[in-house]
Amino acid sequence: MNSMFVGKGSPLTQNGFDTVLSALDVDASSLWALVTVETRGFGFLADRRPKILFERHVFHNRTGGRFSASNPDISSSTPGGYSGGAAEYDRLARAMQLDRQAALESASWGLPQLMGFNASKLGYTNVDGMVQAFVVDEDAQLDGARRFIASNAPLASAFRQKVWPRVAFFYNGKDYKKNAYDDKLLHYQQLYGIKGLPSIELRTAQAILTYLGFDTHGVDGVIGNGTRTAIIAFQRAKGLNVSAELDDATLDALKSAAP
Repeated sequence: MNSMFVGKGSPLTQNGFDTVLSALDVDASSLWALVTVETRGFGFLADRRPKILFERHVFHNRTGGRFSASNPDISSSTPGGYSGGAAEYDRLARAMQLDRQAALESASWGLPQLMGFNASKLGYTNVDGMVQAFVVDEDAQLDGARRFIASNAPLASAFRQKVWPRVAFFYNGKDYKKNAYDDKLLHYQQLYGIKGLPSIELRTAQAILTYLGFDTHGVDGVIGNGTRTAIIAFQRAKGLNVSAELDDATLDALKSAAP
């Protein structure tokens, strides 16, 4: 595993969320919808590397297609070849051996799934600077989303007005309908508006449980059977009263055990 991609993997804080919320002048349900749709709610893998998706067609374009004949799974004029999850780093590693900078620029990174080639125009020194910021914590990752949205006036306006087809077009590209990004954004924005927002505290607990090897079936700030099962397993492992709830004793134990 390449250590340059492994950091503390700190989850989103309330201050980090509120800072971006204020800067973009949107409501919380809209920002949470974006977070949920882009990476299923969390910016890191269980091994604390940022979530990525390596785009072979971008690598093809940024390297003039010179590796496509010999490495069609990581360089091609058409999208695809995805492995998913941690296996995307295997694809990235192979591409880095061919052209390091183009490889980093050809992956989407972290919570906002921000393409590496955007780094310089969004105020990062280079793609390495963006990646290293994203390795540290989700606050930096969400700030990357802020930079991207703020840099595109039509996108920022559509986001404030909840015009989800235009948000999806500017954020995900002209083929956004293939993955129904606009419908998903609308769904979660309405869901959070009705049912309430994800919990930052619960999200942090889910992240710690995940890093400790207790599978919560997602880090999303919403309590469910997966989270309760993970809490029970953790409570048993620590000799705590089994309640399936994040009581004070469990929260204290999680903070003490946090990797």
